[in-house]
Amino acid sequence: MLNTFKDNIISKLKRINLESVKQALTGLKGYKVEGITRRWLISIIGVIAVVFVIVFIVFSVGIKNYYYDTARDIVNAGASNSAVQYFRNNLDDGYSIERSASDYVSSYSEKNRTTLWIIDNDGNIILSSSGFEVGKQNMPDYNEAFSEPNGIGEYIGRIENGEKIMAVSRAITDKSGAKVGAIRVMSDIAQLDNQIRTLQLIVALVLIIIMGIIYFSNRFFIRSIIIPVKEINDATKRIAQGNLEVRIEKQYNDEIGDLSDSINTMAAEIATADKMKNDFISTISHELRTPLTSIKGWGETLTYGNQNNMDELTQKGLHVIVNEAGRLEGFVEELLDFSRLQSGRMNLRLVKTDILAELEETLFTFTERAIREGYKVKVNIPEIASVAMADPNRLKQVFMNILDNALKYSRPGSNIFVKAEFIKKDDNDFVKIAIVDQGVGISAEDLPHVKDKFYKANVSVKGSGIGLAVTNEIVNLHNGTLDIDSIEGKGTLVTICLPVDEIYTEQN
Repeated sequence: MLNTFKDNIISKLKRINLESVKQALTGLKGYKVEGITRRWLISIIGVIAVVFVIVFIVFSVGIKNYYYDTARDIVNAGASNSAVQYFRNNLDDGYSIERSASDYVSSYSEKNRTTLWIIDNDGNIILSSSGFEVGKQNMPDYNEAFSEPNGIGEYIGRIENGEKIMAVSRAITDKSGAKVGAIRVMSDIAQLDNQIRTLQLIVALVLIIIMGIIYFSNRFFIRSIIIPVKEINDATKRIAQGNLEVRIEKQYNDEIGDLSDSINTMAAEIATADKMKNDFISTISHELRTPLTSIKGWGETLTYGNQNNMDELTQKGLHVIVNEAGRLEGFVEELLDFSRLQSGRMNLRLVKTDILAELEETLFTFTERAIREGYKVKVNIPEIASVAMADPNRLKQVFMNILDNALKYSRPGSNIFVKAEFIKKDDNDFVKIAIVDQGVGISAEDLPHVKDKFYKANVSVKGSGIGLAVTNEIVNLHNGTLDIDSIEGKGTLVTICLPVDEIYTEQN
């Protein structure tokens, strides 16, 4: 019966459609085993697997011992003390082993389950319960029975014809205690081993099925936690990057669902606070712009229109008023740009623009100021028109912000280099503008953050920390790139790449 069941199991296993297994696992595609899932696999599934292996080993050892002990009891019953005593009594009554063997074998009741041999002290098989004559055999258990004081020997293994047996030999002694022969009882345990293997296969299959149920049910449960957590993680990253419109879909009415609601509420409150901040910045910037313009205008009028009638102290005071009003005016413009940037209202007025011409015009104004303050500006710009749809005022703002930073973070007497060239990227034309200073540079820790809003690498230099963020946004709006490389203590390289629609050489 067990063999039939085993054959049915094996045949069913062979008929399993691997394609159906693949389809069952389709839901797990693209799901990496990492993080919490990896820890779960190691700590929970790993422990369960180890427990199942131990259970299988214990069961295998236990079932084998049980079956072998049962077979051993049967074999020992055939070669019992009473059997030996039967031969000893007959020997005392003058009967030979051969005559006693014939009577004992004829009355042996376990012929269907075991084989009985009566063996003399020379190892010759006197009689077999099978009725066939048996030649001399290699019998380790017989040899052990004659060598051991208790006169008992056991052997489990294969005999000459390849059959696996369990054999017990018990020595027959005469009244003086001399060993004159032995009773050997054998049982075929090959069938027993097949039954054990069948039970092991059944238990292994049951454990594998249970393990599979545990694994896949827990895997789907873990996914129900991991996937929402990953979505929450992605959402919080986007919120941290400034996208306050992100919302997390609530999938479960549990702790994760509550966390999703909390993050959504937090994002909404941050968005509200951010809007209030931007509105305040925009309002205050507009409110400051008008009085600053008046202060600067009247300061310039008084400074340059009535110089002969003013004492030196008054002139210095008016110059300070004009300069500081101009600086505040620039700061207000940066705030306005920042407000537009935050609210997505920074629009470009695109017209056909010669990018290098705008750069040269900016450099013309900048070079005079740099020379006046003790800097040297070295320029290498090709005399080629580079036409693109761009906002000329915003481009000038970009160039001036970068050049102004080169001045602020450099020492008088150092050089500022400006070079422009044309390059190809993905079969498109770009103008590449490199601006290099010999200033204090930027540390490796600060470099990744210098384009962040309100980030200042060097707090000792005046500035709001908005300029580079606005500059980077303007370049991005032109579909260009702005890259910054720096070595602390040696200088900074700023590279601007802007797409060009047409390049006009002298031949054009």
